[in-house]
Amino acid sequence: MSDTTPSVALHRGLWAAQIFLGLAFFAAGGWKAATPLPDLEKALPWVATTPSALVRFIGVSELLGGIGLILPSALRILPRLTPLAGALLALVMLLAAGFHASRGEFSAIPVNAFLGGIALFIAWGRNTAAPISAK
Repeated sequence: MSDTTPSVALHRGLWAAQIFLGLAFFAAGGWKAATPLPDLEKALPWVATTPSALVRFIGVSELLGGIGLILPSALRILPRLTPLAGALLALVMLLAAGFHASRGEFSAIPVNAFLGGIALFIAWGRNTAAPISAK
């Protein structure tokens, strides 16, 4: 194995991260995109004071980001979309942390940092360290 060949452990770690984060964002985004707002408000208090269009936009963004973390690499069709999805989801988590900080919801920020860190790992790994080639 040459120095430029990514390790099997790195590929497996990236796939584990992609599947975990992809499913998490797919589920959370689908929930925010499709659940009636009064029901969302019960679970997510910030929804009550956030414009409904923004709540739906966040949901659709997370849903598409979750898909983008898995499908392009799994199907090997435009796999460069996977690191892009990771980078954009990291940005979403950075914005979410700022949003929660502005509302004094500091207990949510570690979750944003954790998910954003995994998203950055995927963006770096699939762009630089262990990219997946297209068919």
